[in-house]
Amino acid sequence: MDFHTLASMVVWTVCGAVLLCVLMFVDSLFTRYNDVEELKAGNMAVTTRFVLKLLAQGCILSSSIAASNSLGDAIVISIVSFILLFSLEKTVEMLLSRWGKLDLDYGTQLGKIGYGLLAGSLHLTGALIIAAFILNL
Repeated sequence: MDFHTLASMVVWTVCGAVLLCVLMFVDSLFTRYNDVEELKAGNMAVTTRFVLKLLAQGCILSSSIAASNSLGDAIVISIVSFILLFSLEKTVEMLLSRWGKLDLDYGTQLGKIGYGLLAGSLHLTGALIIAAFILNL
């Protein structure tokens, strides 16, 4: 392994970590509650959802990196994927709210682990679908 390979690995990892933090922050702006405050308070439903959101974003980011030869391409693919995942998640949440009378944000904020698990699994399932597409680019 040469220095260029090691330096590239560091740059890609740092850029990926920064992008992941930014995407998680942006996502948290669209919940009715403060993720960090709820995590500090021990809300296991929010913790469950947060962990699954983190895994989902990590899955998309790792697929973007694996499929790209350029850091810029990987970042653009990750951002577009985030927007696609966010849109998909909001659509499904709206349908669940209308058809099933389930308010996932509210139930998660109340600490209902099933709500947090369902909300987080929507992220992860969408991410797996997106990641499969990315890896076939």
